[in-house]
Amino acid sequence: MNLLTTIAAFSFALGVLIVVHELGHYFVARWCGVKVLRFSLGFGRPLLCLKRGRDNTEWVLATFPLGGYVKMLDEREGEVAPADLPRAFNRQSVTRRILIVLAGPVANFLLAILLYWVVFVSGIPGLRPVIGGVLPESAAAQAQLATGDVIVKVGSQAVSTWQDARWHLLQYAVDRKPVSLEVHNERGEIHWRSLDLSVLNADSLDGDFLRALGFARLQPPLPPVIGRLIAGGAGERAGLLADDQVLAVDGVAIARWDELVSVISSNPGKRLVFDLRRQEQRVQMPVTPDAVLEKSVSIGRIGAAPRIDRNAMQKYMVEVRYGPLESLGKALQRTWETSIFSLQMLGKMLVGEVSLKNLSGPITIADYAGQSAQVGWISYVVFLALISISLGVLNLLPVPLLDGGHLMYYMLEIFKGSPLSEKTMAVGQQIGMALLLVLMVFAIYNDITRLVNS
Repeated sequence: MNLLTTIAAFSFALGVLIVVHELGHYFVARWCGVKVLRFSLGFGRPLLCLKRGRDNTEWVLATFPLGGYVKMLDEREGEVAPADLPRAFNRQSVTRRILIVLAGPVANFLLAILLYWVVFVSGIPGLRPVIGGVLPESAAAQAQLATGDVIVKVGSQAVSTWQDARWHLLQYAVDRKPVSLEVHNERGEIHWRSLDLSVLNADSLDGDFLRALGFARLQPPLPPVIGRLIAGGAGERAGLLADDQVLAVDGVAIARWDELVSVISSNPGKRLVFDLRRQEQRVQMPVTPDAVLEKSVSIGRIGAAPRIDRNAMQKYMVEVRYGPLESLGKALQRTWETSIFSLQMLGKMLVGEVSLKNLSGPITIADYAGQSAQVGWISYVVFLALISISLGVLNLLPVPLLDGGHLMYYMLEIFKGSPLSEKTMAVGQQIGMALLLVLMVFAIYNDITRLVNS
């Protein structure tokens, strides 16, 4: 079922994002008077082809759906009837060509704004930003952060949930700059703390950078009761069932879920004896956690999630909701911040300040699609918004074959006073193809590494 959910969530996300991107090109091309010959979802042999509209445009579903394109009338790609010459793409002014090419990425940004608006209007549930344990001699300890402190502001930005706090901290973390935090302690006192982020290195952002700073969010006290088991995981293979309560492991009493996690993670590949309460009966069961490599360290996992009492969790939760107009402003701000952050990350990867491990390919994206869909519709919509922004930013990079590469050609044309030669553009296409191939190899390598390690 998880695999089917992942495939369905990834396929839907891919279809929506590609169609929206290409519709941007299509509608602006039509608005500029350019004749559109084909609108294709995917590449390769057409599986389905319908002809519609006064121009008999072909609407195609092709074999390989990892992309799409809009084919416009163009003298460089074939003979054009004299009557249709004014409608050829290459006969348009450079301003119109820029608008047509720019429309695809802009459509992705507009989709992200719409999705974020829906989420902000509907309300975002999240954990209150309460700090849990603080490691001694860490950056958090030096900043005098303490267990129970509630983060109210990161810099000048007010935060209400851990998602917000982590997002704003991450933006400062990329630049390794100190950041001021407004915190309220358990006595209601207000303090400003200066958190030094220079301790982070290129690999810190690949994992939990908060842990590298020496603190974490407060974990609500969950009872050691199994709520869900991952199919094929060590727990399911051993015979554990949903609603089993873990009383002890190897004779050591277990009172909270985090205690259970600690025992399992520190015993990879070791046979453990679980004492369970199952439907008012006491049973014993041997369980051997799978050994998983995380940050070059082997940890144990059994593929189990806790049962969560929603009512008991209410005091740790908060729902952030905005009015329609304020939501629009928040959506615009989040889309802008995410776009700039994506560009910053790409730039820092190129100079080695951020690990290339942060690059993700189709396998990781599909995994995130499935996970977010299983969490709930809000998580999935946020995932769609993030991927839509990433697609828009990627396409604006000045790399031949991408929209940004074409925009680069048109900018040069403006300064040069005439279009670039076909030979120059052909060389550019080859360079662009090589760059994209290298990028894809890195991304897929990271995907496979994550898959093997998990």
